[in-house]
Amino acid sequence: MTPCGIGLGLRWPFLEDLLDHPNPGLSFVEISPENYMRRGGYFPAALAHIGERFSVLTHGLSMSLGGTDPLDDGYFAELRRFLRQVGARAHSEHLCWSGTPHVRLHELLPLPFTREAVAHVVARTRQAQARLDVPLALENITYYAHPAPPEMTEADFLNEILAQSGAGLMLDVNNVYVNSRNHGFDPLEFLGQLPLERVVQLHVAGHHSWEDEDLLVDTHGAPAPDPVIALLAWVIERTGPLPVVLERDQHIPPLDDLLDEVRTLQAAYDRALAVYGR
Repeated sequence: MTPCGIGLGLRWPFLEDLLDHPNPGLSFVEISPENYMRRGGYFPAALAHIGERFSVLTHGLSMSLGGTDPLDDGYFAELRRFLRQVGARAHSEHLCWSGTPHVRLHELLPLPFTREAVAHVVARTRQAQARLDVPLALENITYYAHPAPPEMTEADFLNEILAQSGAGLMLDVNNVYVNSRNHGFDPLEFLGQLPLERVVQLHVAGHHSWEDEDLLVDTHGAPAPDPVIALLAWVIERTGPLPVVLERDQHIPPLDDLLDEVRTLQAAYDRALAVYGR
């Protein structure tokens, strides 16, 4: 079974500290396969040691499901082997595009909320799913401008893609909060429009506020703030147990500080589960 509770996105700056820690109190760790595939030496060996101590979930960075380039057969063959190697029971990826056939931008770029984009992503998600041995879930991303005039809301866009593709939802509640502040909608109303029965995992993280511009930026560079933790609790109160990943990619503090944040999240998670069980 997929582990539930609070886990941590594994990052290289604290990998050794995590291996040396006697009791980190983590339900699992999440890794991005692209950081380990096609690498030799230290990293595969360290990951093997991680796998001996923790359950491992996987989260992709470069599938570019919204792109126009053909899906890369070599990438999918390597990814399928890697998922088998780490014993992944599912895999998640961002609902975005990441470049053109000749340029990889290493960014999570937003898609237009249009029917044409829905059909395009659904077809590519089905193709991707057919190449993997495990179920695929899609993550809602942050966006700071619409790339084309929208024909539907973000919630309707997500609902259509999930319903037609059969994919699960990797729900990032920090992304929901950032988008709600930047685009002026109620995050709880947004969450209430989503098919929560399709949520297979959650992400939480912190963000940066550009106060002069009244803009939130999804940096993964700060602790998850109280409003984001409240959204996490709201979801768990309605879904019950799920794996929740704390992400940190910038200004990474010492491991013990991250584990303190994990404990804070675990307390909120446990309180939400108690409400779900009533």
